[in-house]
Amino acid sequence: MYGYMGKILRVNLSTGEISEEFPDEEVLRDFLGGAGLATWYLINETEKGIDPLGSENKLIFMTGPLTGTKSPSTGRYSVVCKSPLTGGWGQANSAGFWGRDFKRSGFDGVIFEGKSEKPVYLLTENGTAKLLDASDIWGKNTSETTRILKDAHGKFYNVSCIGPAGENLVKYAAIINDADEPYYGRAAGRCGVGAVMGSKNLKAIVSYGKEKIAIADPEEYKEEAKKRFDWVNQSLLKMTLEVYGTATMLDLVNVKGGLPTRNWQTGVFENADSINGTAINETILVDRKPCFACPIACGRVAEIKEGKYESKGEGPEYESIGALGTMTGIDDLNAITYAHFKCNEYGLDTISAGNTIGFAIECFEKGILTKDHTGGIEFNWNNPDLVIDLLDKITKREGIGDLLAEGTKIISEKLNKGSEKFAMHVKGLELPCYDSRAAKITGLAYVTANRGGDHITAYIEGPAFLAMPFMIVEEADVGDPLQEIPEKAEIVKNFEDAFGIFDAIGGCKFMGMVLTADDWASLISKLLGFEFTTEDFRKTGERIYNLERIYLIREGFSRKDDKLPPRLLEEPLPEGPAAGHTVNLEPMLDAYYAFRGWDSNGKPSKEKMEELGLEKYVSMIY
Repeated sequence: MYGYMGKILRVNLSTGEISEEFPDEEVLRDFLGGAGLATWYLINETEKGIDPLGSENKLIFMTGPLTGTKSPSTGRYSVVCKSPLTGGWGQANSAGFWGRDFKRSGFDGVIFEGKSEKPVYLLTENGTAKLLDASDIWGKNTSETTRILKDAHGKFYNVSCIGPAGENLVKYAAIINDADEPYYGRAAGRCGVGAVMGSKNLKAIVSYGKEKIAIADPEEYKEEAKKRFDWVNQSLLKMTLEVYGTATMLDLVNVKGGLPTRNWQTGVFENADSINGTAINETILVDRKPCFACPIACGRVAEIKEGKYESKGEGPEYESIGALGTMTGIDDLNAITYAHFKCNEYGLDTISAGNTIGFAIECFEKGILTKDHTGGIEFNWNNPDLVIDLLDKITKREGIGDLLAEGTKIISEKLNKGSEKFAMHVKGLELPCYDSRAAKITGLAYVTANRGGDHITAYIEGPAFLAMPFMIVEEADVGDPLQEIPEKAEIVKNFEDAFGIFDAIGGCKFMGMVLTADDWASLISKLLGFEFTTEDFRKTGERIYNLERIYLIREGFSRKDDKLPPRLLEEPLPEGPAAGHTVNLEPMLDAYYAFRGWDSNGKPSKEKMEELGLEKYVSMIY
């Protein structure tokens, strides 16, 4: 088919055997690629109840049909597996240039199974693939690994790898790609995919190639892609993100009283001006960087030129500023940036790392964690040296870091003593930096996200906090953010279906703020060579979303897991525009299930599964 390289690698790490395969056209039409196709492999090839860090789990890297083509911001790839952090469906997504380079090396994806006896890495180049010894780079951080492998194979080779956190099976370890100048690193950050990679003794994938991506109508596709590229290039979104990056969100969320501060005890950070987008521009910003085919360049290159945090690298993004800054009470931008750099070097998800540390500080403050647990270390707010030291300890699983490497859900289960009330996660995945008490609909998006507490499954934060129209979903007015409106649950469902397509085609979800579903359906049609309508766009997203949910149901998840942390339900915000507010999701959740065609326990109905062509999975959950 057009849009694909026509080859997916299957790598048995236990035996060293490498083979090639490709699904039939019907499967590709149903799931497209990326996270959609990877989930199809995961649910069909793994058994219920497997150990996420055992050899039975599969680690699946998959590009999409648009990855590496001329459409705006289509350089992304997905990684799918059973998550060691949540025990459910795990997915992470990353941009940069590695997705393009891997695909142009001749492959659409790679399925890793088994476990290698010794550290290895996979080399893919111009249609060939082989496993090589990684013993000499085991233990290296991500930038060192990248430099060593590029020195060995050539400067045009690109690397996706884990750092020491993945090797040491930190439950929220990330996979980092493009970890060298001038790109400095992008992360497939969430769900602990780096730990699964480490559990298989797989250090990296190194890729290079000049293989052509077949396009059904090259001239029309080029013309359509350029038109959409130009639209994005002239958009308000570009003007904002190019100047301030994603850190522009910090002031906008803080002024609504929804910026999680000191482990979500309040939604207002008093020193936001010292760590916002303007502060970055005035102090540490040295360059802006785009991902592949991106007209926006929201990425930051930052440099701390002197002092104990002297360093240079990528970021920080909004989520890192929140998780490593406001969540732990830190108002020193240099310290936050340095901590972010360390997470990239170690291969840590900044959202989970910052949340976990903030949770631990509050546990210490309440006497649940003591100096006996911490090895004599005193935990307190606004202590940069503590946070940086804990990142080291977590990565090495040293001392208290061994407990913190498990994530907030497992920590709270081990500590008890009421700590579960302020362990800020959904399904085990730590929450991003938007407080649902200040924008109620974000709470619904968190609890219905298949991978757990997640801000980009529905990407509802934009309209919830900014009243920003999302072009990809019609009638996306969420109304008063402080009201629970059951009818608005359909908007979350529609966002989930639409944005799921971006993880399948290899596109950036920021493009959904500018381009319509009609635009993307037209691009997909011109690429693949068959009519792909706007209805197909939405229905394919719905099919993929339901397949992910079926995987969760099979693994024992249900309505009982579609819940927010008790803090958001029971503790009113103490200050700001949302003062006095908590969240009551039950009416919205009932409405959401009805819009989805699921039963009252959150299980897709047999009728819905048959409608979506998923009838073969009925016996899996009924």
